[in-house]
Amino acid sequence: MLTFAEEILLVALDDESGKFVRMGSQGLAYPLAGAVLMDLAVRSKIDADLEKVVVIDPGPTGEPLLDGPLAQIAGSPETHSAREWVGRFVPDASGMEEQALARLVERGILRREDRKILWVFSDRRYPTVDDTEEKEVKRRLVDILMSDEIPTPRDVALIALVDACELLGAVLSAREVERVAPRVEQVRKLDLIGQAMTDAVRSLRLEIAKSIAGTPGISY
Repeated sequence: MLTFAEEILLVALDDESGKFVRMGSQGLAYPLAGAVLMDLAVRSKIDADLEKVVVIDPGPTGEPLLDGPLAQIAGSPETHSAREWVGRFVPDASGMEEQALARLVERGILRREDRKILWVFSDRRYPTVDDTEEKEVKRRLVDILMSDEIPTPRDVALIALVDACELLGAVLSAREVERVAPRVEQVRKLDLIGQAMTDAVRSLRLEIAKSIAGTPGISY
């Protein structure tokens, strides 16, 4: 089973270029930080309300991408909200991305391709080798959003993350995104973790965007 971080990367991947679609000033940082917390929640390692995250089972998951953050939460002398933990994990997001991509390559889903532009600049791409998992993730999203089917807790978490990352446009047309907005809101309300993660990712990205917009000489 793929982690949420791996699934988010597959949703964000542009098959033609082998690169990831742009997701605001912080790119994949906040989505990946949120994905790790969502995975720990779905695996019954942590629980959360809108104010705090608590550890239910500190035992390792067997996934290095998840076990480091789980140990960090379990070892914290203070409790923090989901929003605060997302912010704390963001500085480690590049490492999370590398781990998730390495796993996708190891699973034979993607291929890492390093090239030089003008023999100077490095250009890394991840062409798809086996698109079965990518299609399955996107199909799950479309099936749930386009129907009244009761989603699984995992589907609720995935939809909350994809919505918070503004990635629905990667699987739906602009008209379809507008049409399913009420359904997305309905699904998000099915789980407090989903609400906490979505609010955390959205609010933190907005804060960063406002900060950058207010800094002289910086635009995005």
